[in-house]
Amino acid sequence: MQTHFTPDQLADPGIARANEILRACVHCGFCTATCPTYQILHDELDSPRGRIYLIKDMLENRRVPDARTVAHIDRCLSCLACMTTCPSGVHYRHLIDHARAWVEDHYRRPAGERALRWMLARILPYPMRFRLALLGARIARPFAGLLPDARLRAMIRMAPRHVPPVSRNDDPQTFAARGEAPRMRVALMIGCAQRALDPGINDATIRLLTRLGAEVVIVKQGCCGALVHHMGREDEARATAAVNIRAFAAEMDARGLDAVVINTSGCGTTVKDYGHLFAGTALESDALRVGAIARDVTEVVRDLGLPAGQGGRRVAYHAACSLQHGQQIRALPKDLLKRAGFEVVEPRDAHLCCGSAGTYNLLQPAISAELGRRKVATLLERAPEVIAAGNIGCMMQIGQGASVPVVHTVELLDWATGGPIPPALDSGGVSFPPRLS
Repeated sequence: MQTHFTPDQLADPGIARANEILRACVHCGFCTATCPTYQILHDELDSPRGRIYLIKDMLENRRVPDARTVAHIDRCLSCLACMTTCPSGVHYRHLIDHARAWVEDHYRRPAGERALRWMLARILPYPMRFRLALLGARIARPFAGLLPDARLRAMIRMAPRHVPPVSRNDDPQTFAARGEAPRMRVALMIGCAQRALDPGINDATIRLLTRLGAEVVIVKQGCCGALVHHMGREDEARATAAVNIRAFAAEMDARGLDAVVINTSGCGTTVKDYGHLFAGTALESDALRVGAIARDVTEVVRDLGLPAGQGGRRVAYHAACSLQHGQQIRALPKDLLKRAGFEVVEPRDAHLCCGSAGTYNLLQPAISAELGRRKVATLLERAPEVIAAGNIGCMMQIGQGASVPVVHTVELLDWATGGPIPPALDSGGVSFPPRLS
């Protein structure tokens, strides 16, 4: 794609990066075939190629975005399926992130929209605030139908009926590896929303990793920055991410780390890209160091070696977009589940997003609900006993419509290798699989 940025514009690192990405696009349109919003809306401007044209025009002409342009940019899920499909290597992710930041800086949203986004940014990344909000949503659930805003109704209806207790494993501490000597020393990113919605995922991760011979360290940390970054709030994203970078870098320097383990794939995609987020800043070096050792939990389990098991259940595996497209991890989670003894099946159109996408299900509830409905239908077609995913947002989204339990992949691996039954399965009356000796 031909671009016409001026030398003054290209002096801005963000514009220079956008220019590189735009020039890589050859207009082929392959991305439209795998874009979830294009499949639903059938509008070229709601496809990656269409949004690229809008972003190019907006940035080149230093244009204050209008409501129409903002609407098409907002409808992007950042599922990144287009990046997997693109034959030219267009890094759409960095482009859409820059466009969102431009919109945030130059477009004044309606008052209600500003208030909603401010509220999400002030609640979701903070576990205790989020827990209080979930408790409030439980009280408001009977009255959700009376609310005038569809997004507020969606928020209340998506809140779980049970808010789990706080896990003691979230405090800074070290969990010793089982065996004579640790085979690996790792720090676990405990997340933010996940700590409020399902702290058992972190508990299962710690049990599994220590059982396999890893020493697991919990450092003082906060949100990875993804939730606000995807809303274009770059300064807030860097502020929260900086806390993690300093904490993990200090642990690397003090006692060394083999990996920063992440069990929420949306966070993993962001942390692995910390170097880009902090490019040109004083923290760039440490951001690159942390990003270089960031690993999805399945990558670390593979490296430690998972013993064969007899899970014995039929599992429909949902591939989170941030894992299969953002981190290009596709076969590994399925291979581990099979090794643990589970029968693994996949849905049709496994490459398509479930509609969760961070805050997307709260900001774009209609599109999100349709994507969720389609995803649940294709998963249930495979007649599973349980659905597994590697991202808390996907689990919550799919759990809204699924008639079988939805659990994290690591919970099944923990169970199959000697851990307790996942609570979602226990409540459903599923029996224990055979334990390993």
